[in-house]
Amino acid sequence: MHYVSVEGLTKSYGITPLFKGISFNINEGDRIALIARNGVGKSTLLRILSGKEHPDAGACKIHKDVHLVMFEQEPQFIETATVTLNLFNQDHPTMKAISNYEMAMESEDEDLITNAIMEMEENNAWDFESKVKTILTQLNIHHLEQPVSKLSGGQRKRVSLAKTLIQIGFEPKHVLLLMDEPTNHLDLNMIEWLENYLEQEKVTLLLVSHDRYFLEAVTDEIWELEREKLYSYKGDYENYLEKKAARIESELASIDKAKNTFRKELEWMRKQPKARTTKSKSRQDNFYEVEAKAKQKIDDSNLQLDMKMTRLGGKIIEAKKVYKSYGDLVVLKGFDYTFSKGERIGIVGKNGVGKSTFLQILQGITQPDSGKINVGETIVFGHFSQEGLVYKKDMRVIEYLKTFAEQFPLASGGSLSAAQFLELFLFTPDKQYTYLSALSGGEKKRLQLLTILFKNPNFLILDEPTNDLDLPTLAVLEQFLLDYAGCVLLVSHDRYFMDKLVDHLFIFEGDGVIRDYPGNYTQFRILEKSKQSYTSVSSDISSSKEHSVASIEKKVEPATVAVEKKVVEKMTYKEKLELETLNKEMPVLEEKKAAYTAQLNNTNLNYEEIISISEKLTEVNAALDLAEVRWLELSEKQ
Repeated sequence: MHYVSVEGLTKSYGITPLFKGISFNINEGDRIALIARNGVGKSTLLRILSGKEHPDAGACKIHKDVHLVMFEQEPQFIETATVTLNLFNQDHPTMKAISNYEMAMESEDEDLITNAIMEMEENNAWDFESKVKTILTQLNIHHLEQPVSKLSGGQRKRVSLAKTLIQIGFEPKHVLLLMDEPTNHLDLNMIEWLENYLEQEKVTLLLVSHDRYFLEAVTDEIWELEREKLYSYKGDYENYLEKKAARIESELASIDKAKNTFRKELEWMRKQPKARTTKSKSRQDNFYEVEAKAKQKIDDSNLQLDMKMTRLGGKIIEAKKVYKSYGDLVVLKGFDYTFSKGERIGIVGKNGVGKSTFLQILQGITQPDSGKINVGETIVFGHFSQEGLVYKKDMRVIEYLKTFAEQFPLASGGSLSAAQFLELFLFTPDKQYTYLSALSGGEKKRLQLLTILFKNPNFLILDEPTNDLDLPTLAVLEQFLLDYAGCVLLVSHDRYFMDKLVDHLFIFEGDGVIRDYPGNYTQFRILEKSKQSYTSVSSDISSSKEHSVASIEKKVEPATVAVEKKVVEKMTYKEKLELETLNKEMPVLEEKKAAYTAQLNNTNLNYEEIISISEKLTEVNAALDLAEVRWLELSEKQ
């Protein structure tokens, strides 16, 4: 069944077209990812499909039986209304019954609850109410009587996502779900739950996202908006990269051929007399087509990151017995750690456990209740915060940059003017005179990154840096960070980004406990899932050496079973990246294992030191066992 038919769609802002004459169809069961550089029209295309914007030209036909549900980056609410009223703001008996039931349960009024239960019974709303409860619980949405105007940015996004998911469960059979960056402001557990939920619902989906693992899990086709055209690629993200590279190579060859033809035809045109025959008129028309082809340019320019890092001294940061609480919320409880040169640490934990506070304490922005943070004299922090670009008044991009400096030093030597430096970050000369308020979310992120790197930091703290950045920019940022010689602390919900960059993790477990895990996020999740599968295994794996080994063997067992059951003929893009990461991580784990073993052989250790090192050795052994099992599985596929 055709859900959507689009013919010759064109949209421009000013003189620059976002897309021109594009055509496509969306059929029932399609699961499509829409990707492009920032500012070329992804969100605009979704809004046109949903009827919230109108094209300059072309036709967009939606089947009369199809219901469109749209999740936007900037959610719209009735600001004075409660969360409940916003979630269930639909004129339907079932939705009204659920709304009244939720409000009655919040009020704890027995009469209201009794009436609400009767209304639920009359409308057979219990099954749907159960699904609603699951959605609200998984997205950590509570206090439903709170006004929406009091919610934080992240809470607003989660409420908007909940409303969208509730709507697709409630709507008729034929639903087209449009989603614009749904994973922003979700923690990692929420993203994994959302992947499973969308898979179970089997909705027809058009999705804009920069999260490559998420794209891999929920879509099977990729559309790319580029140079005013729409290109379609069946298959996963890896297939898209291969097919795109082949397409560009073919286009470049075609342009070279056109240039050769153009030179010959240009010479013929110059020799032609003014009075032309019909035959020469036909050749003349063809000349202009060849000329247009020959002068075509493929702009595949990427963001260029180049900075002169401040020298890193011997002392980095030492945290000694650091405590921090806000009332009943314990953020840190005796945190003890000495940072080393070149460390890349990922920070993982649910929203609200204190990750951002921890980053502020390290930088001296927030003071701990007790303990010490000793920062080396040479340390220069570069903090990429979730707050985004901060400016007091609206001004043009180049004016804003000049408030920092007129010249910018480069790692390769020399310096660049503000205008030249902006061009490295893909701000064209005309874009440099755009007002800050008119920039897209991704363009603001790029400008924020530019102002941070200008300070030449040697200790980067990146708090959700991937939000709103397009995939080409993310790829360049990843490569820059891989080559970066300083320290990196990374908070990100982007699992691909995390897996590629970090050496180990700080796991915020709540109640001030931070666990140092020797591996990346995917390895950590494999270990956690194996623990959940075997709940009978004691969580205290350090009580004795024999008990520790037995626990690890049991924990590795479910991963082994999964390997035997799962049959995949071809490695996915995600699996190839995972194998590449394992090849780097396993030697590091082996080194740590050898170091901890050597420490245990030291007869001068006291009891507490032996227990501490034993715990670390146990964790390293567990991670190494799981890594080896996964490596064997992936190697066989390769």
